[in-house]
Amino acid sequence: MPEETKLEMEETAARPRALFHPHSETPNIRVEPLAVDFLHTLADALNATLDLNTLMHRVADLVRSIIDYRIFAILLINDRTHELWMRFQVGHAPEVERRRVKVGHGIVGQAALRRKSIRVEDVTTGPEAQHYIDANPAVQSELAVPLIVKNKVIGVLDIESEIAGFFTSEHQRLLELVASRMAVAVENARLYTRVSRQAQTLTVINEISREITSILDPDDLLERIGLSMKRVIDFQMFTILLWNETTEHFEHRFSTRYGERVNRGRAIAPGQGIIGTAAAQRTPVLSSDVRKDSRYVLENPETRSELAAPLIYKGNVIGVIDLEHTRVNYYNEDHLKTLTTLAAQVAISIANARLYQRIHEEEQRLERDLAMAREVQLRLLPSAPPKVGKAEIAARFMAARSIGGDVYDFLDYGQGRVALCVGDVSGKAAPAALYAALVSGILRSLAPLELSPAEMLAALNDQLQERKLAAQYVTMLMAVWDDATQTLTLANAGSVQPLYVTRDTQSLTNALAVSTLQLEGFPLGLFPDVSYDETVLQCKPGDMVVFFSDGIVDALNPQKEMFGDDRLSTLLKHHPTAHQSAEDAVDAILDAVTLFQAGTDHFDDETVVVLRVK
Repeated sequence: MPEETKLEMEETAARPRALFHPHSETPNIRVEPLAVDFLHTLADALNATLDLNTLMHRVADLVRSIIDYRIFAILLINDRTHELWMRFQVGHAPEVERRRVKVGHGIVGQAALRRKSIRVEDVTTGPEAQHYIDANPAVQSELAVPLIVKNKVIGVLDIESEIAGFFTSEHQRLLELVASRMAVAVENARLYTRVSRQAQTLTVINEISREITSILDPDDLLERIGLSMKRVIDFQMFTILLWNETTEHFEHRFSTRYGERVNRGRAIAPGQGIIGTAAAQRTPVLSSDVRKDSRYVLENPETRSELAAPLIYKGNVIGVIDLEHTRVNYYNEDHLKTLTTLAAQVAISIANARLYQRIHEEEQRLERDLAMAREVQLRLLPSAPPKVGKAEIAARFMAARSIGGDVYDFLDYGQGRVALCVGDVSGKAAPAALYAALVSGILRSLAPLELSPAEMLAALNDQLQERKLAAQYVTMLMAVWDDATQTLTLANAGSVQPLYVTRDTQSLTNALAVSTLQLEGFPLGLFPDVSYDETVLQCKPGDMVVFFSDGIVDALNPQKEMFGDDRLSTLLKHHPTAHQSAEDAVDAILDAVTLFQAGTDHFDDETVVVLRVK
């Protein structure tokens, strides 16, 4: 290789390399070393931030360092409206900043449409003057460069000057370099902003979902939905409509207008208006300008944008959520996606609230029915124990729930004879109470026959067999007191065995003795043709017979211990006043059981009947 050629190559390699600008009309134009230094500075500035505002301020400062401008703007394209709007500006009046420019209109619109930079030396003359929008009478020249990324125009860099012919080809090439780098940086910043906004939106949606899921009152829920929705999508008018199966229309259930709650009486049929269309098509509907939308039904004359989404639960449209705004093109695809996401959770929350409301209403109805049943049950029980000459009778009934299955009654046999019946129906609550009412009715119907205890139980069993109900039965203790002979005849159909309290004749202190009367038999209503045994007590003054249901001895305390037969026997033997009267005995037993339970819920009915011989 010749020595002079070698030296020439070394000098060429030592000089800073020029760059070729790919977006220029003449791609072979080289960028001089000064521009290369500028590009390095530009790259450092653009790569150091993902914040769009910071990015644009830095670009404006860098451009000013090479072009001494007074009027500068960065315009971005709205993909839905295909309009350019000023994202950043210096030197423009406020009314100009708010202006929207269609692609193809004005110098900036032409730059976006042609996808190449336009330099106008005099905006009043020349071929490009026809496109100039006279926004500032002082402007004489203009330079507009499109922002292109991935073969897509996303905006325009625009500089204007009050001096004709101010911008040179060098200015144009430098601004094209800025635009080529800035377009990528703007797209990255917008992507970052969009991802950040989506993450924030999802976080808020998650918070809203948790919040509205916890509300079970329908009216409170709808109001909270309206308040929460504004956190992710701004609106000026908001409406929730719910489907009425009776009228087959969507009815307004909650509406606000500029933050104030309003009442709207008009119902909407499926397919009617934008709301009805969203319901009928089961998909969200976005109307950018309702004045140009044939589906729109005039409700608010000031409405321009509307967004409606159906509320779908288990495949059924249960309502529609509707947002309105007075600005044209206000709602976008991001709003639509957000509302669609929220609508799914709103539908579930509304369905849950309505289900809870139905359950609550059913519970209230059931409570009213139970209260009436309890009133009927209490009226079936004797209002007061009977009066007999040589004995006193006391009774008390406490239901574990609103109504119970225990039953007791007194039947007048005449001539100083009284029958005592104490029973316990299987099960709890309403079914037990209804069966108890049946048993009580049969007892009263058999009373005129003045049957002995064994005969009465057998007859009652036969009657229940004729009215047999699956898995229903009643245990019962039957006794007949004869005042003339001071005897008590007893028979038992599977009930709790009564206690017999007497004076201990073997005790020097005349202490009380408590014994269990061993009486057994099959419960009533289970088997046909059952007979029962009887036993007769010859009583003396002071003797006491205590009848009680299993709710007494099975009562539990907080430690899950049972009251038990032993505690009851000890109470009757040693209580200072329990043996003084039948009423005192009943009070002592129930007070002791209540004290023992110490606030524990009663899981079974508690019935006590005491007969004391005078």
